[in-house]
Amino acid sequence: MQQLLNRTPMLKPGMHVDTQCPFCSVQCKIRLTRQEAVPGERKPSYIVEGIPNKASEGRVCVKGMNAHQHVMSGERIVQPLVRVNGKLEPATWEEALGRIVDSFTSVTEEHGADAIGLYGGGSLTNESAYLLGKFARIGLGTRYVDYNGRFCMSAAASAGVKTFGIDRGLTCRLEDIPKAQCLILAGTNIAECQPTLMPYLTRAKENGATIIVIDPRVTGTSELADLHLQIRPGTDAGLANGLLKAVQLGGWMDEAFIKERTNGIEELLKHLETVSLAEIAELTGLEQSLIEKAAEQYGRAETGIILTARGVEQQTDGHVAVRNFLNLVLATGKIGKPGCGYGAVTGQGNGQGGREHGQKADQLPGYRLIENEEDRRYVAGVWGVEPDSLPRKGVSAYEMMELVHQGAIRSLFVMGSNPIMSNPNADLVEEALEKVEFLAVADLFLSETARLADVVLPVTAYLENDGTLTNLEGRVLLRESKVEAPGEARHDWSILCDLAARLGKADYFSFHSAEQIFEELRIATKGGVADYYGITYERLRREGGVYWPCPSVDESPGTGIMFEKRFAHPDGKAVFFPVPSRQPQELPDEEFPLTLTNGRVLSHYLTGVQTRRSATLAARNVDNFVEIHPKTAKAYKIEDGDWVEIRSRRGAFSVRCKISAGILENTLFVPMHWGGAQNVNKATSPELDPNCKMPGFKTATVSIRALKASLM
Repeated sequence: MQQLLNRTPMLKPGMHVDTQCPFCSVQCKIRLTRQEAVPGERKPSYIVEGIPNKASEGRVCVKGMNAHQHVMSGERIVQPLVRVNGKLEPATWEEALGRIVDSFTSVTEEHGADAIGLYGGGSLTNESAYLLGKFARIGLGTRYVDYNGRFCMSAAASAGVKTFGIDRGLTCRLEDIPKAQCLILAGTNIAECQPTLMPYLTRAKENGATIIVIDPRVTGTSELADLHLQIRPGTDAGLANGLLKAVQLGGWMDEAFIKERTNGIEELLKHLETVSLAEIAELTGLEQSLIEKAAEQYGRAETGIILTARGVEQQTDGHVAVRNFLNLVLATGKIGKPGCGYGAVTGQGNGQGGREHGQKADQLPGYRLIENEEDRRYVAGVWGVEPDSLPRKGVSAYEMMELVHQGAIRSLFVMGSNPIMSNPNADLVEEALEKVEFLAVADLFLSETARLADVVLPVTAYLENDGTLTNLEGRVLLRESKVEAPGEARHDWSILCDLAARLGKADYFSFHSAEQIFEELRIATKGGVADYYGITYERLRREGGVYWPCPSVDESPGTGIMFEKRFAHPDGKAVFFPVPSRQPQELPDEEFPLTLTNGRVLSHYLTGVQTRRSATLAARNVDNFVEIHPKTAKAYKIEDGDWVEIRSRRGAFSVRCKISAGILENTLFVPMHWGGAQNVNKATSPELDPNCKMPGFKTATVSIRALKASLM
């Protein structure tokens, strides 16, 4: 395959660009400066510095320090590619876009618009996410659009909506963390996933806070903790019941807050009558005294914050597990004031904004709902179409892959995502994408998914495109760039505009800049739950960041602390919800005696498409691995560094063994950043949470065997 080789130099010697890290949800601001050329060196060198802002405070982690490397990678796609005689070959934009439009048109004519699917990503800017949802609804008329953030935030998002009436990553500000007297970190490894937030935790500890970490592994985060609850995977909802019971028995419920600002306490108290601390201890594998101690620390504290992440949320009961931790927040009244609150620690760079503006199956911009008639009328009015012309809600990301596998979705367009690796039951997903009638992918690289595509479109990287992103605390940030893209790469949003024009919908997509798209987004979100109307590029340039909801264009910085006076339900009250304690979705048996959980490592991001193209980051973790307890390794005659095969009911993968006493004896941990034979999601379960359609990534039961010299 021949690629277009001409490249625009990123920066001239001595020049710098101020930008924003493309990776995690902190969205650290950074300055990239090209150093003066050194005689004899073949490649230019760069200095990366943090720029102080209210989130990262000027810090940059190892991923941000090396993010520019993948942008300059020789593996960048710099010209459209089309499949000719089974191989991807360079093509013109005219030919590539023409093939996509031909597929969309013929499929619609023969099978209807719902035979087309759009699959987005949580790293797209707000502008691109907004336009992708709009393109699905009025460019194509399909109901099938969703995104990989479904696997990141859906459990916490749906729990927040049901409990508070609104979903925002943090109900407080990052600056509130050092003010908390007790912090519960449930299923979140901030030290590796959002490392620039760690100083907030260390400052809290210096101020006398008790830090409680809930995690089946010993991690960099748990090493900071005063209490580490090394929980059995999949029993988080039960642990929350135990904490609630102990708080009730200790008399630490805030009765005045409960009476004035909540509904449903009677049902919760009735449920707690059935909860036994001894049974919770047995279920979770924890000492009862440890549960009681954690409850006392949180219950007695005047201020406290609970943070959850994928460890709690990526379960088939993730929605109710989060709701049970929210029960704990409400029962103690620790919300709506400085040093208090709840937060879901978002994984993706725009995981928060990505789910607010319409690329999720059931949503319209501003967190409006596509099945709500008033919401449909409002957004249709902004777009200049009839409400009845908007399709109804579709299905979740993994369910889309099932429809592709079944042949119901015949043409699929993927933008900024790698579903072969991010979905559970990866073998089925790969099989689906191999046999789909037409697959188009817009990406920086030939990802595992793009390699199967009929058309691949080169897109701009974070250093090359403008747009807004919303960080984990609901702060909207502007990322601008003056760096030219290499070759023929185009912005995501401009590709969508071009496709819409070729489909006869140019009047609805006549945008010439990201800021122009944002101006329409402001109007589309006005009066919605996620109201961006008061935010403008001018304000973002001047102020550095603005919280949503922000309904006014005055100098108000938006809403930093949520729910100071009322919650977002019509009556202004939050809602308790009794949650049963239950066993994990899969239980070990003779054939599959171990529990597999997955997660992340410091040097990589999501499916590794970008970080594995960074020489510095890739060198830190060359291959995937399984973390296994020494006693378990001994029982299976496995030595440190051995290649092993891990098999579940869905499929198998192979990785190297890493023996660690920091993992539970009957539990295996494998990172999620590698594809092919090392893809952990070949083994994970496709069972979905009935409330939010989150897959149960964390509790697959598996077997393990040493491969020894056969693969070394």
